[in-house]
Amino acid sequence: MAPINHHSSSFIFLILSLHFISIIATANNHIIDRNALEIIIGGGESSNDYSPAPSPGPEDCPPPPPPEPEDCPLPPPPPPPPPPPQFSSPLIEKVYPVIKKFQNLIEHDPKKILKTWVGTDVCAEDKYIGLECAKFPGTNDLALASIQFNNFNLGGKKLRLDNFLNKLEEVTIFHANSNSFVGSVPEVSNLKYLFELDLSNNKLSGEFPSSVLKATNLTFLDLRFNSFSGCVPPQVFNLDLDVLFINDNNLVQRLPENLGSITALYLTFANNRFTGPIPESIGSIKSLQEVLFLNNKLTGCLPYQIGKLNQATVFDVEFNQLTGPIPYSFGCLDKMEQLNLARNKLYGTIPEIVCELSALKNVSLSFNYFTQVGPKCRELIKKKILDVRMNCILDLPYQKTPWECAKFFMRKQKCPKSKSFFYMPCDKAPHRIKPEQEALDGQASPPVSYSALNPNRIRNL
Repeated sequence: MAPINHHSSSFIFLILSLHFISIIATANNHIIDRNALEIIIGGGESSNDYSPAPSPGPEDCPPPPPPEPEDCPLPPPPPPPPPPPQFSSPLIEKVYPVIKKFQNLIEHDPKKILKTWVGTDVCAEDKYIGLECAKFPGTNDLALASIQFNNFNLGGKKLRLDNFLNKLEEVTIFHANSNSFVGSVPEVSNLKYLFELDLSNNKLSGEFPSSVLKATNLTFLDLRFNSFSGCVPPQVFNLDLDVLFINDNNLVQRLPENLGSITALYLTFANNRFTGPIPESIGSIKSLQEVLFLNNKLTGCLPYQIGKLNQATVFDVEFNQLTGPIPYSFGCLDKMEQLNLARNKLYGTIPEIVCELSALKNVSLSFNYFTQVGPKCRELIKKKILDVRMNCILDLPYQKTPWECAKFFMRKQKCPKSKSFFYMPCDKAPHRIKPEQEALDGQASPPVSYSALNPNRIRNL
């Protein structure tokens, strides 16, 4: 055997060493890869840590439950529906929408009346001021029986009576003095229980409201201090009225011949433009107590039939163009307290029989053309009951000038039926001077009609 070369043996040893190292490296790599695989599949150990088995795949498990909600308060339950409105009666329930619709028209309420118009209890004592209830006849049901708006001063651009007054079918009294209602008066023929209607001192206009003719139970009609124009239908005087106040409007017409058909206690036509003579039929109003025709354009002579008004306490025709003498029949007006014929064109002798009336409290004949006055009348002048200033009585002070009187009497003055001035519808003699009568004791009651000349006067009869 040949001897081994030292260099060759060294080379061989080097090759074997490298191969051995390669084998060791490969074995280590296998160990590392195995450990990695065991970690992935959940087996084996890495270092000294424990790794749990992996979770099953999503295809093997149900979906996770939703997260638990946080502790929050539950929302409150919805409120219960409001109870149905409670009304005092079916009649109140029927009229309630009418009231609310009218309430929406009111823009001016200086007395804060509407603050009480809340809720549905229309008949409560402290609610709905101005509205009053009463039991409907023949039932126990409450009804809206009375409207009391006097002096409330309610206003609004569209504050009308339409769809209010005519919708109150059970109303008996409608008083609305001193407000600002506009427009006209609606049809009221369906208001069969209405017996008092006061629309005075408002802003109503148009023709005279002939619709009132169909209110067959009406006994009190007050339309004064408005702007009604035109004529008063003659049928108005056929109504069974106790009171007719139509003063202070723009009414233009002759006094109707059927004036005497009315049954009124009080007639107030003042401050309009009525023309023509006072109809003779006036003597047929047997119960008439007060007559106010002042400040119109009446002409003609005073009819003797006025002397038939034996219940009258007030007769006022001041500021007209009436002429002629005072009929002696005025001596039959035994209850007369206020007699005002001032500022006309009356003339002649003041009848003594008139000055003998025992109830007289105030007689004004001033600003006429009377020429003579007897002793009984002179006593009333001294007592300041009779005023004859600015006439043509020569021996009394404060008279017209002779020229004014002469100028008047230069025109021919004549009344038809002149003999009628001596007719006496009572058992008194026109020329007989009666013994002095004592005046009635006490003060005279204030006349009702004169208060109607105040726009704010309210019903108080």
